[in-house]
Amino acid sequence: MTLTSHTITPLRSLALATLAACCVASAAHAAGYPERPVTLIVPFPPAGTTDLIARHVAQALEKELGQSIVVENRAGAGGNVGMGALARAKADGYTIGMGTIGTQTINQFLYKDMPFDPQKDFVPIALAGTTPNIIAVNANSDIKSLGDLIAKAKAAKDKKLSYASPGVGSSVHLTGAYLEDAAGISMLHVPFKGVSGSMPALIGGQVDILMDNLPSTLSQVKDGGKVRAVAVTGAQRDPAIPDVPTVAESGLPGFDVNAWFALYAPAGTPPEAIKTLVAAAEKALASKDLKHKLQQTSTQPGTIFGADLTAFEAKERERWNKLIQDKHIQSK
Repeated sequence: MTLTSHTITPLRSLALATLAACCVASAAHAAGYPERPVTLIVPFPPAGTTDLIARHVAQALEKELGQSIVVENRAGAGGNVGMGALARAKADGYTIGMGTIGTQTINQFLYKDMPFDPQKDFVPIALAGTTPNIIAVNANSDIKSLGDLIAKAKAAKDKKLSYASPGVGSSVHLTGAYLEDAAGISMLHVPFKGVSGSMPALIGGQVDILMDNLPSTLSQVKDGGKVRAVAVTGAQRDPAIPDVPTVAESGLPGFDVNAWFALYAPAGTPPEAIKTLVAAAEKALASKDLKHKLQQTSTQPGTIFGADLTAFEAKERERWNKLIQDKHIQSK
């Protein structure tokens, strides 16, 4: 009998069966992700703004992914330690990280030896949230407004007004530098290792001004017994402290600075895993529960996902690189 081109030989049958099995396995793997808990690296210490936001987002993501999210704090070097660990993690969708305005758009212009390339080593998932920074003083200070602060800074000749931040090169430090440029003043920057150090310094009178992410200081600001809010740095007043004006309202039109936080996966993470993570983040950030929790910490849920986050980062890098170069800011 003569075989035609359509005849299936035993060998060809085996090959087709193997190919079909591989396709089914691949589809099952994609459909099954995630099949075990996912680790979320937070590159800053517990109880800080990044950690608070990350834990709220993690809880919401658990519901959408159907798996536990294990938060792992790996602090150090302005967030570089944790994000460096993320860059080196296995790119399988089971390790993600909470990057920030600092780790993704500022640190590369401050540190000579970066353990990662923020533009090449990560796949963007979602902008998790944005929050304004706060400018505050001791409740007993004679500075009642931003106008008072600017006037006092300009009048100070022998001793500059000092302002505390969570560290050299932090987004809060750069907010202070940005304010100096906008107001035409010069102040003394005093870096601390987080608000746990800067807040006592303000209350104790060691520094004149505190600048920090609003979520970390919100309880003290709302209480008002020891700390007085002067202004918020975002374009709009914050609903949690509606009586506190913006910097723009206080005499510096156009001033708009917010800290932001975003989810990333290591470069090379399978597209199907990224697609699942993006979809889960979209649903989580649109949920009433997460919106409520974030807004309680004066954080607005993010609305930028996937590749759109890359374009957002590019604009931020341009902005902060210019300020860092102009002010000759360097990490220590």
